[in-house]
Amino acid sequence: MRKLVYAINTTLDGCIDHTKFYPDEDTMAYFTQLTRDAGAFLYGRKTYELMVPYWPDVAKTPPGQDDRSVDIEFARAFDAVEKIVVFWQSLESAEGEKTSIVRTGLQDEILKLKQEPGKNIFTGGVHLASQMAELGLIDEYHIVVHPIIVGEGRRLFDGINLQEKLQLKLVGSKVFNSGAVALRYVKE
Repeated sequence: MRKLVYAINTTLDGCIDHTKFYPDEDTMAYFTQLTRDAGAFLYGRKTYELMVPYWPDVAKTPPGQDDRSVDIEFARAFDAVEKIVVFWQSLESAEGEKTSIVRTGLQDEILKLKQEPGKNIFTGGVHLASQMAELGLIDEYHIVVHPIIVGEGRRLFDGINLQEKLQLKLVGSKVFNSGAVALRYVKE
């Protein structure tokens, strides 16, 4: 069975707003490796609009045309993922042939995707990830905490409504040169 993996960057004060800080090269390389292990992405509207068409467009950048080759590597890994599923009520159509839209049945759709063969399923963002955590669907959490406090912006698991505590077990960590720390948790 495939795992549903939640991966995200956050600041010390829980801000996940990408306009407030930007991951360093080591962190981008970490997320590139995670992305290479993905067979599908699950997104809500906001995260989808942040990721597509931005990263597929960056993937088309010719070598030597960009100061941050690590961004191009991530973009190419992102672009190689087989399937993007967008949970969105009002979207009429999505960009690209590998993107599908699901309007209902979040839990049923994810359970079905987990049963399919292939690489793991990845997600990010806040709203959809909070819903999936509430339903107990997320198998692993990869949270990279950056050594910065921004004091504003969307927060990690903002609005989550758990019936009971979600107990996690730390199974890995990595400290980057920047002082950012990657934490890997699994459900107990």
